[in-house]
Amino acid sequence: MVKILSVENGVQAKEEIEKLVSQGYDKDDIYLFAHYQEREDDLAKALDVETPGIGETGFFQTMKNFVAKRGDELRSEFEGVGLSKQEADEYERVLDTGKLVLVAQDK
Repeated sequence: MVKILSVENGVQAKEEIEKLVSQGYDKDDIYLFAHYQEREDDLAKALDVETPGIGETGFFQTMKNFVAKRGDELRSEFEGVGLSKQEADEYERVLDTGKLVLVAQDK
């Protein structure tokens, strides 16, 4: 089961991450997405959560993402953490508005 949340900024992301952890989600299973890679990396590091990598998208898709446009890369990463193609398209559009997306996976 995947839980998906959209937030306006890093402060709201922190609050939602704390709620997810209190609900039993592990920070290693919470992924943060932002439209801009640098913002995504900085916020994920500050909030001690994950960004999708080879483990989620696979080696070949990760290599393909190096030359893909950011939107294509994000949709691929969304699918890698358990979203359907339709959900990946929807949440990539959410990122286009400047919001952040959190994806939490339960085990």
